[in-house]
Amino acid sequence: MGSLTFLLKQNPAYWMRQAYIDFKAPYVGMWFFWRPALLINSPELCKKILIKDFDNFRNRFMSSGKTDAVGHMNMVVLKDTAWSTLRRRLTPVFSAAKLKQHYNITQIKSNNLVQRIRELSAKNIYFNLRTVSANYTTDVIGESAFGIISDSAKTGDSLMRGIAREFMDFNIHRGLSWSSIFFCPELVDVFRFSLFPKYTIRRLRTIFGSIIEKRGGFQKKINEPKDLLDCLLKMKQEAAEDGEEISEDFLLAQASIFFFGGFETSAAVMSWILYALAWNPHCQEKLYEEIVAVKKSHDVQDLDVSILTELIYLNCVIKETLRIFPPIGWMDREAAEDYRIDEKLTITAGTPVYINAVAIHMDPQYFPNPMVFNPDRFLPENEKNITPFTFLPFGDGPRMCIGMRFAYQSIKQAIASIVLTFKLETLPNTPKLNDVQVERKGLFLLPLDDNMKIKFVPRE
Repeated sequence: MGSLTFLLKQNPAYWMRQAYIDFKAPYVGMWFFWRPALLINSPELCKKILIKDFDNFRNRFMSSGKTDAVGHMNMVVLKDTAWSTLRRRLTPVFSAAKLKQHYNITQIKSNNLVQRIRELSAKNIYFNLRTVSANYTTDVIGESAFGIISDSAKTGDSLMRGIAREFMDFNIHRGLSWSSIFFCPELVDVFRFSLFPKYTIRRLRTIFGSIIEKRGGFQKKINEPKDLLDCLLKMKQEAAEDGEEISEDFLLAQASIFFFGGFETSAAVMSWILYALAWNPHCQEKLYEEIVAVKKSHDVQDLDVSILTELIYLNCVIKETLRIFPPIGWMDREAAEDYRIDEKLTITAGTPVYINAVAIHMDPQYFPNPMVFNPDRFLPENEKNITPFTFLPFGDGPRMCIGMRFAYQSIKQAIASIVLTFKLETLPNTPKLNDVQVERKGLFLLPLDDNMKIKFVPRE
């Protein structure tokens, strides 16, 4: 692993899975250049690192350098008290109560998505699932979190969608940048790598500055934040009252990581779900019948929050998709002090460890016939028997994904709306579910754009 070029030849998820199969051990030692690292394959060790001994693994290993004005300040890479303070301040924005306040946005955007699919399908245009899904998630995140109106789901394009595409344009330089940030941060400042493309940040800075100005600027008093941007502005105001200063770039860093970290990962999950349902019509029909039955029991025309919470099988479908295709299949942590793994190994302070979730998810010991798409694994009566810490799509412990609830709500709304409106069918000469090629240049488990197309047949 001494050369980072391997990351541009194979997605990390694949070599991590292969290492799991080849060594069949609770942990595997690796070298990233001069640095030893540990790949964690044991659920018991996962629990220790993520929860029991969290204080010693409270920080992520990934880091963006000081030359990256915005990237090095976002919540994902912040460490120690800087991270915990920010996490505590932002957590209320993602509460169930707050998410309900934004439900009408996901409802409107999902209706726009359905209409767009209907129009394209009527013209026999077969489109890429990842593209239309990203149109929807861009709109939902942009408006829910920042109040930025975007009509990508309806029209197929918008200013925010253009910025999102720029961010996910992974060339060799971007691939090396991210490889360094995640696996060898010392190289970041040497080569002036950045987490976000500098030209994209310049455009975002202009957009967010305009939105803040429309809200009355930094001076307008915010009592009850209604979205993420309000929460960030309130945080800046409270810091000023305490004699501290929070820069505008610090606020932009949080906005950027939430937007970029959310739109593509959620879009990828939506794409995998739709493709999986097309290739598994019995699962699709079971989900459709559940949606119809729950909707009928409420005697309503539109899907609402109460209906979504009762869609048990939809939850199973999402979880099974996340098991096989987690957008980020591993978590990095850094040992703060020397740590005894077992009687054979003690790692030194500063050693990076990587939770190999993507491989654990596919271990037949925990999930029989792991390559088979089987949402029934996550039915309540079955899920209780799943070994703890063998299903980690959002991580676990204090540093688990803060946007998990938000992601679930937006994905549920879109999938339920689509399945209620269309029957999903496979197309000739398209790969089976487990044969879909994924992006190899980036670090996310994203399907290649040209691979995922299905037929949407309007239901009577």
